[in-house]
Amino acid sequence: MKKTLNQMLIIFGASGDLTARKLIPAIYNLYKGQHLPENFVVLGVSRSNMGSEEFRSKVVLESEFLQKKIAKEEKDFVQKFADKLYYEDLGTDYDASYEKLAKRINQLDEEHGTDGNLIFYLSTPPSLYETIAKNLHDAGLTKEEKGWRRLIVEKPFGYDLKSAKALNDGLHYYFNEEQVYRIDHYLGKETVQNLLVTRFSNSIFEPLWNRRYIHHVEITNAETVGVEKRGGYYDKSGALRDMFQSHLMQIVSLIVMEPPISSDAEEIRDEKVKALKSLRIMKDEETIIKNTLRGQYVGSTIGGKKVKGYREEEGVNPESTTETFAALKFYVDNWRWKDVPFYVRTGKAMPTKVTEVVIHFKTPHHEVFKSQDVYKKDNKMIIRIQPDEGILLKFGVKVPGLGFHVEQANMDFYYSDLDSAQVMDAYERLLLDAMQGDTTLYARADEVEAAWRFVDPILECWENNPSVNTYGYAAGTWGPKNSDELIEDSFGWRNPGDLLTDESGFCILC
Repeated sequence: MKKTLNQMLIIFGASGDLTARKLIPAIYNLYKGQHLPENFVVLGVSRSNMGSEEFRSKVVLESEFLQKKIAKEEKDFVQKFADKLYYEDLGTDYDASYEKLAKRINQLDEEHGTDGNLIFYLSTPPSLYETIAKNLHDAGLTKEEKGWRRLIVEKPFGYDLKSAKALNDGLHYYFNEEQVYRIDHYLGKETVQNLLVTRFSNSIFEPLWNRRYIHHVEITNAETVGVEKRGGYYDKSGALRDMFQSHLMQIVSLIVMEPPISSDAEEIRDEKVKALKSLRIMKDEETIIKNTLRGQYVGSTIGGKKVKGYREEEGVNPESTTETFAALKFYVDNWRWKDVPFYVRTGKAMPTKVTEVVIHFKTPHHEVFKSQDVYKKDNKMIIRIQPDEGILLKFGVKVPGLGFHVEQANMDFYYSDLDSAQVMDAYERLLLDAMQGDTTLYARADEVEAAWRFVDPILECWENNPSVNTYGYAAGTWGPKNSDELIEDSFGWRNPGDLLTDESGFCILC
């Protein structure tokens, strides 16, 4: 593992939910796991009127999110960690002089020996990114005369291609591309990263990873919750912007990409960009309407409990047509994937919380056991990203007894089975990578723009064409019934949890 240099993490929007819920618990686990240098300090910055002690109590000592991770005997250790956290009140506006902030940063740098190495984490609305970058620049905080400077920004990165380009240009005016880290927590998940290792370190998989052996690829992202308290934001975004353009396009790029020359960050990111650029863009309305579908959950009763429909959620327009479910069929225009359809869907208020990739292999060209139903059950490689991260292979075996009765068998691997290995939380991994200057799991500017270039025509068609329907589906189901019609020459979507499940409802070996 790379060495983590002395440094300071400055979190803008530190009084917000993300800091208490994700960032501080992740930093605590890194500290507990001895991944951080001795000379490390966190400075929270926001517009809330409080001091360092109150900030420590809010995000550490009284935090429900962190306390779940802390054992009773860790109290002294927790206090030692809390002492590394400080707070600076920025006043009423992010667009103000950062001279006072600069003095505080320089003071903490000298007191704690962080060697002038600074990471700015923007846990704020994207509309403030350029404003904060400008003010950091004006205060001299972007200069790398002593130590390095890095900027981490959260999604959504742009609302469409035009706004993404404008945001990239705005940040590049104050920071070099090498300094900008666009975080997507999905890339911090072990199984997403393992897509690279599974493909490129095993001779049993990569030779089959092409149009000759793969019939189609299916990706599902499902959440059991609705929009909850994010109705105001979500109604202006929708499933395609919120999940597909970012999380799911990242997964698609890892499946589609060609082998990189090495494991170097830029080599991997170069191939991801090429993969996204090879996606066939749907330009005409007829193609888009035929190969895409959007839906919206409506009220239902689940387990005797009444569940609200999307239009009943707080902050949502009662006549909204914003999609909470999106399904797409598309192709990749290169030699490896020619004529192999990709089916991707994402939805809220569904039966199970799950994200997985299913590689459907073609049936043998010569069907020796023609009478067996095994040919209706293609070989599958299922890569579970969440929950229960792991890999499952489904293949035909002979059932003991007379004759050749064939059934499918499962061979599986779960990360939870590795007792000796600590699986880092996504934010832990990504924060540590940024601290060590590893950009492999962060999106590059051209990568973000390539994803938007594919998504933009679909969004434009959906929003401007009155003939595009938003189909209703009952909360707690797998989306609109006609979404199965997108998948041709197969047996519909694989719905995890339909068969064998554990008490929590998650699919075990189905």
